[in-house]
Amino acid sequence: MAKILVVEDEKAIADIVAFNLMREGYEVLTAYDGLEGLEHALHAGVDLILLDVMLPGMDGFEICRRVREKSNVPIIMLTAREEETDKVLGLEIGADDYITKPFSMRELMARIHANLRRTVSEPQPPVQQASSADLVCGEIEVFFDAHEIRCRGKVLDLTAREYEILRYMASNANRVIPREELMEKVWGYEYYGDLRAVDVAICRVRDKVEKDPSNPQYIITRRGVGYLFSTEN
Repeated sequence: MAKILVVEDEKAIADIVAFNLMREGYEVLTAYDGLEGLEHALHAGVDLILLDVMLPGMDGFEICRRVREKSNVPIIMLTAREEETDKVLGLEIGADDYITKPFSMRELMARIHANLRRTVSEPQPPVQQASSADLVCGEIEVFFDAHEIRCRGKVLDLTAREYEILRYMASNANRVIPREELMEKVWGYEYYGDLRAVDVAICRVRDKVEKDPSNPQYIITRRGVGYLFSTEN
């Protein structure tokens, strides 16, 4: 079973979240300040991080930045703030998801299960030097069995979420994919009315794939509808 790190300075919240996680069978580590949280995040071998934004010692944004320099572990930001900029910033610096306090345990567990689904419960095959790609789109090569995507001959450093976005879009190439569909198929839960996570994740993928992200060749926006993965390059 997965090991989850809860970084939350409000002890009552941290303890009740930890209790519910353990009841679900997860192994749980808790940290009540940012410095302790960063130490556990980098060295405790956790499978997912629940990360509060406002923390003593070091805030959640800085922890997220530092973790992303070394690890692609799924990160769900916990925030009491309603400011849109805070939520978007967390996603831009590498968080996979966010949930706003107060939240229901049912919704939190659904988010955790969805974010762990491909990184823990599904066994990942070893990366191999495949002789031929399953899909070639210009300079992009997708190797499904190896769980690997190369661009211009180099393996892309993708989070599990970013890989799944590219894999799903490549598997549905030249079809406009609604943002709601990406949320359901990649994030693993139904549309709740906020699709900013999709838009920010697409921007991060573009930064890793496109030579000029402002003028993309592969991941094309269809404004008001969704995104298209183009093979016509």
